[in-house]
Amino acid sequence: MSDLHYSGNPGLDGMLQETNLSFDELLHALLSLAADASQCVLDLYAKASEVAVTQKSDSSPVTEADHASHRLICRALQGLTPDIPILSEESTLEQLIGRRDWPVCWMIDPLDGTKEFIEGTGEFTINIALIVDSEAVLGLIAAPNRAHVDVGVPLWGARRFPLMEQTEGQVLRTRSLDGSAALTLSASVRHRVERVQVMMDRLSPLANGAQRLNAGSALKFCDLVSGDADVYPRTSPCYEWDLAAGDALVRAAGGRVTTLEGEPIRYNRWDSLKAPQFVAAADPNIDYTALLREPDL
Repeated sequence: MSDLHYSGNPGLDGMLQETNLSFDELLHALLSLAADASQCVLDLYAKASEVAVTQKSDSSPVTEADHASHRLICRALQGLTPDIPILSEESTLEQLIGRRDWPVCWMIDPLDGTKEFIEGTGEFTINIALIVDSEAVLGLIAAPNRAHVDVGVPLWGARRFPLMEQTEGQVLRTRSLDGSAALTLSASVRHRVERVQVMMDRLSPLANGAQRLNAGSALKFCDLVSGDADVYPRTSPCYEWDLAAGDALVRAAGGRVTTLEGEPIRYNRWDSLKAPQFVAAADPNIDYTALLREPDL
């Protein structure tokens, strides 16, 4: 794999200089890590009915697949960048002491879509982001059941790679909104029908109506960067590790991700790791937020 014409991202450049890694070395290592973690999860998914499920303090489920992927990713990242701390959904509270003082960190969700894993839909992902000065400067989303991994770095671009191969991949670009066609809104099948319908009704005047595209976990970001969806608004609760990789990926592919107030997303700055309500848009020239931040959504 070549350098793929890396043009430089200031936040990522600083990290590469500190770690003595080239962009090509980092990309190669992350793609290998994504393949290993995906195979680990797929091996457990093949016997998902035998995988033990427990409950976290917030009543969300967690499985051995979450923990196994977490351990594998953490070992690999610690070997690759030993001085950069890791903020994972499966990190303990002790491991996150002082996290707001970290100028650089990895933010990972080792299995985004645990409910999809348990229910056998296959719509789960592995999310890895690099956070520098509260900004997501690199995002990787591996989709084991789609057999691809998407990587994005703002100012470099975004590419889709075959999951288990080392190639130069396919360039990803978000699409412009086609006002003559129906707008495609990406949502989870778990999102309330009424809430999604309200959003579709508000956005449909921008195009020739609106249609819903269901996708689990961070696959909604993948559908944006591959040109299959126009917008992914999120008004229900999620966490920063659910968003960070997709944020960097969509911006790298030419889109925009902001809060409902139109502000950039910032990470690991607050006491809580809950993410703000946000809008991920394929076409950066369309202001979806003005229509979505009205009350009663």
